[in-house]
Amino acid sequence: MDANDQVAFAVLNEIGIIAQLSGAALEARLPDGMRLAQFRVLNHFARLGGERSMVRLAGAFQVTKAAMTNTVGRLLERGHVAVRADPQDARAKLVSATPAGLAARQAALAAMEEELARLRGEFPQEAWETALPFLIRLRAWLDAVREA
Repeated sequence: MDANDQVAFAVLNEIGIIAQLSGAALEARLPDGMRLAQFRVLNHFARLGGERSMVRLAGAFQVTKAAMTNTVGRLLERGHVAVRADPQDARAKLVSATPAGLAARQAALAAMEEELARLRGEFPQEAWETALPFLIRLRAWLDAVREA
């Protein structure tokens, strides 16, 4: 592995560690027994809107269809998602967030406000603004090559 590869690996390794630490911190603050996987599904719908099949959701989160079915089932029990038959394929289901689900996501974000303010205060705003475009491009590239 050359020096450039080592730097690229180090960046991805740091992102992985950050994801683990931030995920644990977020899950500790989620309201009403919500789990991180459930929050992520609600966040996905808040960001992208629309409906997704179970298979498409599982693919987006890189989990098995059974794992996604479990997560969606827990969200459905709470009224956070709606599930309906796919008119194109009677065996498939389409999932969408409900207003209650989007409100639950907002409540989770509100529960994090103090921690986010503390985190933001540790680094200058310019650092956040500089990092974001690179991270967006990296995520988009990783997503594109995953689906290729």
